[in-house]
Amino acid sequence: MPAAAPQISAHAKAQLKHLGGRLREQRRRLGASAVETAEAAQISRQTLHRIESGEPSVTAAAWAAVAQALGLGLALHESNGAPEALAHARGSIPIRIRLTDYPELKRLAWQLDEEAILSPAEALGIYERNQRHLDEKAMQAPERQLLEDLRTALRDEHRDV
Repeated sequence: MPAAAPQISAHAKAQLKHLGGRLREQRRRLGASAVETAEAAQISRQTLHRIESGEPSVTAAAWAAVAQALGLGLALHESNGAPEALAHARGSIPIRIRLTDYPELKRLAWQLDEEAILSPAEALGIYERNQRHLDEKAMQAPERQLLEDLRTALRDEHRDV
């Protein structure tokens, strides 16, 4: 049974479907059967069908094996929407949060090395566990914005689970 498909956007699904179609076109252009292609890629015929259909649950290794068997390579290229999509999904939250960049967070996390770097979830945890000691009025605008973005993004992520 195939692995459960990861949750991906409609745009990403469309891209996989397009890529799978391109692989199918190349296979047909070469006059190769699905069985021949699957054997050359050392995958099952069913996996090849799932790739050509653009199913997201297939491993990247299987996609790459099919591309190689067909004389193609898989490459990533810059997309105009990619950075904006990531920024939209996470707000303006940095992937790693330095204590030294956020004085109130640094004050709340007094037990950590002042050079510590936290994940967004760790930073929000410190803010929330120390809520009664948090002086939001003393926070500068960037730190207030960070806290607001963390609350919004991480609450939304937990709702989806």
